[in-house]
Amino acid sequence: MTSSDAPAAPVQHGMTPIEIPAQPDAIELGTGPLPEASAPESWHSEYGSMFARNVGVATLTPFLPDPAAATGTAVVVAPGGGFMSLSMENEGWDVARALADRGVAAFVLKYRLRPTPESLDDFAAAIREMLAGPLPSHRHDPAAALGSLDPQIADARAAFALVRSRAAEWGVDPERIGMVGFSAGAMLTVATALVGGDAKPAFIGDIYGPLSAFEVPDDAPPLFIALAADDGLFEPNGFPIVESWRSAGRPVELHFYERGGHGFGMYPKETTSTDWFGSFVSWMRMHGLLERR
Repeated sequence: MTSSDAPAAPVQHGMTPIEIPAQPDAIELGTGPLPEASAPESWHSEYGSMFARNVGVATLTPFLPDPAAATGTAVVVAPGGGFMSLSMENEGWDVARALADRGVAAFVLKYRLRPTPESLDDFAAAIREMLAGPLPSHRHDPAAALGSLDPQIADARAAFALVRSRAAEWGVDPERIGMVGFSAGAMLTVATALVGGDAKPAFIGDIYGPLSAFEVPDDAPPLFIALAADDGLFEPNGFPIVESWRSAGRPVELHFYERGGHGFGMYPKETTSTDWFGSFVSWMRMHGLLERR
């Protein structure tokens, strides 16, 4: 999966438009186009990574492990981007490849996004305006975190249904399919676990996502959380989500790094936040998810 050999010249805000990369393994999920979509899907490069915008048709891309090393566990990976873009490389493909290297089948969910201006300059201006305002309401309001995500939750449900329908082909145990998400993708992950109906992730990872208190059922999946104290977007002020899981008697593990900022994903950094992926894998191992069945 590569960008154009001759990308357009960078624009002032640090985003570079690129051609949509080839995605030959992407499978359309059949959830339909967003009715309000007004601009075609487009991609850009930022921070040395690829991002998608104006995604109107959801897809799922498999990254399968060597059958000799496959554990039978699978993870649906939900990149972040404020529901305005998707960090497809740093929080999607790179995560999926790392999971597959450890015997875990991974499936990158390119979920539908809220429409943004077709112009990359206008999009950058919209992002600046959003970041200049107050923290998003989902930072404090659980209803806002779970509401207004119907299209994205439908995409996640379709992803789980597809993986289960092809579980034998892909070497996946239908009862061991989890989900990990980043930022907005973490919000979608928590929403999928709590109000996603028949999706029912077996375990979930919330990476620099919502910290709000939620109404948690007594069959909620085990939860892994990782975020940094210096997160400039969702600066943490307590961990109500941890207490929600604990009050429901459900397993939860929190990794709170001194530094790392927001959106560290798989970027190599000189901070301990870079260790989150190894901790996530160790947590999966502790839960028996890396034992072959």
